[in-house]
Amino acid sequence: MKKILLSITLLATAISFAQKPIFTSAKTKAVTVYFSGAELSQTTSVNLPVGTSEIVIKNVADYLNESTVQIGAPNSLTVLSVQFTQNYISEYEIDESNPAIKRVRDSITYVQKEIKKIQIDKYSHQQTIEMLDQNKAVGGANTGLNVSELMKLVEYYKAKRTELDNAIVTLSERETKWNKTLTDLNNKLVINTQKEDKSSKGKLILQVMNEIAGNVNLDVTYITNSASWQPFYDLRAESINSPINLMYKAKVMQSTGIDWKKVKLTLSSGNPNQNNTAPLLQAWFLRYGYLQKQIELNQNVSPNAIQALSGKVAGLQISEAEGIKNHKIILRGGRSITGENNALVVIDNLISSSEILAQLPTETIKSVNVIKGAQGAALYGSQGVNGVIVVTTKNMDDYTTIEEQELNVSFDIDIPYDILSNGKAHSVALKDLKLPATYKYYAVPKVEKEAFLLAELNDYSKYNLLPGEANIIFEGMYVGKTQINPNQTQDTLNLSMGRDKKISIKREKVVDKSGTKFLSSYKEQTFTYDIIVRNNKKEEINMLLKDQHPLSTDKEMTVELLEKDGAKVNEETGVMTWEIKLKPNETKKYRISYKIKYPKDKVIGNL
Repeated sequence: MKKILLSITLLATAISFAQKPIFTSAKTKAVTVYFSGAELSQTTSVNLPVGTSEIVIKNVADYLNESTVQIGAPNSLTVLSVQFTQNYISEYEIDESNPAIKRVRDSITYVQKEIKKIQIDKYSHQQTIEMLDQNKAVGGANTGLNVSELMKLVEYYKAKRTELDNAIVTLSERETKWNKTLTDLNNKLVINTQKEDKSSKGKLILQVMNEIAGNVNLDVTYITNSASWQPFYDLRAESINSPINLMYKAKVMQSTGIDWKKVKLTLSSGNPNQNNTAPLLQAWFLRYGYLQKQIELNQNVSPNAIQALSGKVAGLQISEAEGIKNHKIILRGGRSITGENNALVVIDNLISSSEILAQLPTETIKSVNVIKGAQGAALYGSQGVNGVIVVTTKNMDDYTTIEEQELNVSFDIDIPYDILSNGKAHSVALKDLKLPATYKYYAVPKVEKEAFLLAELNDYSKYNLLPGEANIIFEGMYVGKTQINPNQTQDTLNLSMGRDKKISIKREKVVDKSGTKFLSSYKEQTFTYDIIVRNNKKEEINMLLKDQHPLSTDKEMTVELLEKDGAKVNEETGVMTWEIKLKPNETKKYRISYKIKYPKDKVIGNL
């Protein structure tokens, strides 16, 4: 009896899992877009029986991170498994719950039956004709027939053959019409299915166990990399006495396969893919090593570290199969009984892989060392028998560029937005700010013969600005583009508002105050320049004027500043600065002069 009950239970379970899947479509209600990637929040509802069921959720992103999928369901529903696929194959793939699709499929079934009947009738007629043709010589073979009987036989054969041929023609015409109808129905089914599924290929397959029959609401969230956004700005100023009107905007791009219709949009500068594991320190044991051959990487030659190794070490073989994951690094002579002969990759004292190495830009690498043969085994055991690639990356002290600070800012947008899945940039307005600014002009005539208008912003951090491109509209005219970089350490943020051609600047060499002298074994060169600035505007302006004199690091080469005309001089950089005021139509002149002394048998290359 127990065996019978167990068999019934197993049979019921098998039937429940083998039952027809239940289809439903997810609707996107909210999206959080990151600089790279997006988190989608979707909802759907499905009518479930008691017991186990398979749910196929359509209209999800074409590509998503399956490990980030979360399903929100009531307590009466248990989600047994979740799987993402683009190739769901099932005889029930078309959702029969859609009335339009069901009518088309019923019509297709009817037409297919009619075509099958016609094909059967045609085959029957063709077999009858074949039988008649095989027996048409009966008159010649059977001499017992007289002329009257033979004529009757001929007339019968003729009438029957004509009747059958005409019937086949009629059936063929009917088959052609039904085939055309079948083609039209199949096309209609494709159109209705596309209307249902849009352009999304992704599907989530859920195995669930339900305790209470009825309608169940599901919340679905996941992260996809097929979206991004970039900040950009419009800077408008009517004059140098007015504040800056800053329009904070965003360019949002997405190609998830789903058109976002009337969604609540949130833009974030965070990174959902970054490693959030706090680092742990292990005991650091010193040990003796072997002399290693260091490889100097040329940053301008190879785009990644894998390719940078090519040709640098004798006996190094790199396979560049399609895709980063298929890179292999093999050192000649490294073999194992298992056939695995890949070199061990160690990055910053941690065992890594060639896939991670391939993703490292060469500018982040400080050095690459190669250990071969027994040396690798002595240092890293059996893992190093095929050779070791030791990579050391740069730390912050190795960089001389400006430090980039990461901000985490989110913008919640109350207005529902439509963002189509076409990969094109969609403009989204975030904020309209009025920024109090102090204006001044900036000029470096040694480099540029034009003055730039700068707008200084104090306490700019409260505006949550992010690095981005800005359009400049000054005095009602489009001036050009500039870059906003709030990731700096200065108290004020300088925004370049473009060039002002109403300010004339000239830097010219004073010939009679410049020249060369020879003093025994030394040469003296004197340089004198006049800087002339004129204000052709109708209002007074403030200007920051800069020039410079050269510096020397050679004891045999000396630089002497002869004239600075009231400029503030930075002794470490040689930069001279004047803070000047110019009234309308006023002209001012500033003179600088310096002398360079160095051995006459040498030449200065950058003078």
